[in-house]
Amino acid sequence: MVTTLYLVRHGKTEGSEAKRYKGSLDVPLAPAGMEQMRRSSNFILKHLLNSALQRKNDYLKDIHGDQLINQSDNPTLSAVYCSALSRASVSAEIIAGKFGLKPIPIADLNERNFGVWEGMTFSEIKERYPVEFKLWSEDPLRYSPPEGESTLKVRYRVISALANIIDKHNGKDQNIAVVAHGGVNRIILCHFLDIPLENIFRIEQDNAAVNIIEFWSKYPVVKLINGLC
Repeated sequence: MVTTLYLVRHGKTEGSEAKRYKGSLDVPLAPAGMEQMRRSSNFILKHLLNSALQRKNDYLKDIHGDQLINQSDNPTLSAVYCSALSRASVSAEIIAGKFGLKPIPIADLNERNFGVWEGMTFSEIKERYPVEFKLWSEDPLRYSPPEGESTLKVRYRVISALANIIDKHNGKDQNIAVVAHGGVNRIILCHFLDIPLENIFRIEQDNAAVNIIEFWSKYPVVKLINGLC
């Protein structure tokens, strides 16, 4: 059975024009972000309908067997999970509502805590914390902003949470969505692509982007990255 994960970044937030590090701050979704998520939910619905037909001719069928192919003519989402921060949970509500579901918040999917840097712009951080910023820019994996989280610490909680989600649905021929954040999604994509985290910012994650990962008997196949609707 094939499990499909729709990994989505939340929509545009209020005040996003200033390009501040929001991190664990609970910043509300903007009206424009809500519209972005409505488009993303429509995209997911259309992809579900098309993928049921396409998968019957997928080359992976020859590797893993016909028994893994979803034969449903009316595919849907079985569950929607999200970060506990409102910009993600409200985004998830828009997607979940399309399928008659309610999102399940998981705090371990929250964006990275940037500590004292949260709410500051890139320029403000460099000006007020030049030494700390230099340390972080030279080793962003292990160095954490003052009172914040390192990328390695975030990876541990995010991948653990995602593993629990996948285990619940793997082998059940189900489709699920996870709505999270740019940093969280990049960590997940690096994990499944087996890309060193040093290259995390080589993966773009725009607001409301949809990524698609299929699990063929726990073998992950990334089908789409940063899909914009």
